[in-house]
Amino acid sequence: MTTKIYCYCLFDRQGTFYGVYSSLKAIHRDALKITNRASSEVVLTLEGKSTKATLTNLRNALKGKTDTQIIYASGAHRAKIIKSAFIE
Repeated sequence: MTTKIYCYCLFDRQGTFYGVYSSLKAIHRDALKITNRASSEVVLTLEGKSTKATLTNLRNALKGKTDTQIIYASGAHRAKIIKSAFIE
């Protein structure tokens, strides 16, 4: 029997590593803290498609994908989430 463990890494615009997360809720919260400093709305972008940065939209964007990057952006502020999987 194999087990997939998903992990999410968070980086800011300069590539500063913020941590590894196992919870989408926690990484979404911290990505919003990094990017929500401008007066504009925070959006998430995956494969050229942008949408409002909500936990539901993040979950749907990452569903069934691995080794994927999502960018959170608002004005000049950016955060990058990378999803990876480990198989045991």
